[in-house]
Parts: sequence; C-alpha cells; structure tokens
Amino acid sequence: MIHVVTGAQWGDEGKGKIVDLFSQKSDITVRFHGGNNAGHTVINSYGTFPLHLVPSGVFTKKGITCITSGVVLDLEVLTAEIAMLEKVLSNLRKRLLISPRCHIILPYHKLLDRLYEEAKGKSKTGTTGRGIGPVYADKVSYQGIRLNDFQDVNRLREKLEIALSIKNKIIRAFGESPLDVEEILQEQMVHYNKIRDMVREPMSLLFDAYKKKKTILYEGAQGMFLDNDWGTYPFVTASSTVAGSITASSGVPAQYINRVTGVTKAYTTRVGSGPFPTELSDTVGEKLRAVGKEYGATTGRPRRCGWFDAELVRFASKVNGFTDLAITKIDVLDSFETIKICTGYTLKGKRVSYENLDAYSLAEVRGIYKVMKGWKTPLGDIKKYALLPKEAKVYLLELEKQTGTKVLTISVGPNRNQTLYR
Repeated sequence: MIHVVTGAQWGDEGKGKIVDLFSQKSDITVRFHGGNNAGHTVINSYGTFPLHLVPSGVFTKKGITCITSGVVLDLEVLTAEIAMLEKVLSNLRKRLLISPRCHIILPYHKLLDRLYEEAKGKSKTGTTGRGIGPVYADKVSYQGIRLNDFQDVNRLREKLEIALSIKNKIIRAFGESPLDVEEILQEQMVHYNKIRDMVREPMSLLFDAYKKKKTILYEGAQGMFLDNDWGTYPFVTASSTVAGSITASSGVPAQYINRVTGVTKAYTTRVGSGPFPTELSDTVGEKLRAVGKEYGATTGRPRRCGWFDAELVRFASKVNGFTDLAITKIDVLDSFETIKICTGYTLKGKRVSYENLDAYSLAEVRGIYKVMKGWKTPLGDIKKYALLPKEAKVYLLELEKQTGTKVLTISVGPNRNQTLYR
C-alpha cells in the first residue's frame, strides 16, 4: 500500500505530526521532494525535533526511511540533522537510504538566492534563502551537481570549476567576492564522507516493498499552493508538491497510490509574499498567530493567518485525489465565539473559482463566508471524536461538506496522543 501525506494549503499544516503518527504503522517512510526550506516538527517521548530533510517517520523502531531523487540536499544541514537524531536513534544509519541522484545545494546557490531576492526589491518572492530555487534551476539547465558526483573527486572538481566559471561572473556583477573551487570542494567532501555509507538508490527497495504489500508512507513537503505549476506562481516553491509527483521523484508509478491524505489546519496560514484571500490583518489574525504559535519552523518568520479557505482545499483535493483530510490545530479555535469558513470567491461581483485565477487576480477576490458558532471549551484533553462538543463536530462536518473530502483524523494538540480518529 502506498499512502501519500501532503499539505493542502501553503505548507506549515502540521504534516510532521501526522506523518509521525501514520509512520508507526508503516514499513517505509519517504521524503520525495523539496529541500531544507521545509520544516516538520515532531514531538514525542525523545523530545522535540525540528526536521528539515530526514523524513518525519524516522521515529519508528525498525522502519526504513528514504530520501529520494526529487529532494535537494544541503549537506551541512543533513549531517547536522543526522547527528542530532543519532543521539536518540542508535540504528539510524542502518535505516536511512539517500538517493545518489539527489542534487546538492552549494554555497553559490544560497548566495544567488539572496542576491536575486534583494534585486527584486518590493517584488521579492519571499523565499527562505536556502538556495532551493537556484539549485532546481541548475537541475533543469543541466548544470546540477548530484551526490553521485562525489564518488569521483576529480569529476566533482571539474563540475565545480565549470559551475563557478558561470556563477562567479554573476556574483561579481552583484558586487560580491567570487567563490573558490577548492574551498567548496573540501568543505563539501567533509560533509559527504559523514553520510557516504547511507548513499544508496532506494527505487528497487520501494518497488519490491509495494509488490510485497508493505506499507510505504510518502511525506510531502511545503503545500499544494506552493506547487510550481498549480500554486500561486511566482510565489511558490521550485518543486512539484502534488501527490502524483512521486513517480518523477522516486520512480514509483502513480497508479500504485492507494491513499492520499491532505493535511490542513482548521484555519489558514501563509509565510512570505503572495495572495491570501482569507488573511486577517486585525486582532483576530493576531490572536490566531499568538494562540497557534504561528512562526516558521525553518525561518522563524511570523506566519500570516486567516480563516479556513474551502475553495483552496476543494481544489487541492481535485488535483491530488485526496481520499481523506487530517485537520490540525482545531484546538487553536477553542476560545472563539464565532468562526468563519470561506466557501468561495467573487471577483468584480461574479463568482469565480481558483483554477481560473492567477496570483494577481487571486489577490483581488472577495471571500464568501459562512459563520459558525464556536465551542468555547478546550479540546486538548479529549480522547475520542464522540466526546467533542457539538459545535466542534458541526464545524468539522462543514469542512467536510465544503471540501467534498472526508475528515478522518483530527489533531487537538501537538503531542501524538492528542489525536482523534473517525
């Protein structure tokens, strides 16, 4: 069975906790796209772990974890993350496979990311500055450097020389000092040697596991509306975030997918620039941010907050083929007298749908809202769905109705045991 878990909003939906939960019954957990611009926080008996590259399903006793070819790697970040995890997971090196086809984020990618953003001024995209866009750009323009290039130091040096012959011209044009080939080479080889024993193509393992009817959990990063094609372009990420991209990113056919869980907060958040139809730039939005502790796991940036946008999640369900939804942070709404759900948009007085809008027209829409009664009671200690207040159940059923997708998992707090199932 292949089970894909992906974000149904703009990322930060709480996928880390949901993947951690589902992975307890999975044989293999896979991270299949993106880079360390993603941040998934897992809270368990070992402590609190902000993960950026290693799959959130790593906290199983025997399960295998894989980083497949669609992921771009900052080796310094990856080795630090592995070192952190090895303090509590003694058998990690035997359970983590990293595809040699992964492209590597290098110092010039991060430098260029910053320089490009600064050059855009007020029109900046709002990237994390981690070099994600530039490394994917190199990937598709045949200038990328992959993990398998590290197996031959001379080949790696040659590729770096070619890359810097191009990049340094751009770097100098921005008034910055050029980068040195040998310095980058030596630094990167130190990091590579720390993970050399884990570099192995996972494709055959994944294919064989499916044939043997094992459970494979695919962990999406970012969210649907940061997808490079279907998101709010250009305010998006560089990778494909949709469920079907597991074929390109890991070599497993999309028709093997059995279940797709969309993770969404009970409200909406966004980090960085771009349109946000339900954003609340008032005391209500400030309250959502404060109660929900809405600050980025990767950058620490405050998240923009707003009401649940059913138009977005409805579209995400179509594209990804969601079989069910996992609703997170519903407990953040515990103290609200009334709660709103955006059920659709109007533009210049006419009803419009997301699929016919671009980022600029989306910024001009007006939301159509349904007002729901709040439950005014804490949900964090509730252990069964049946024990939820009537108003909370009505709210969840309305989300289900508006998105056309069953709500099967409800998170009422950050810990594993603060989860309800239907």
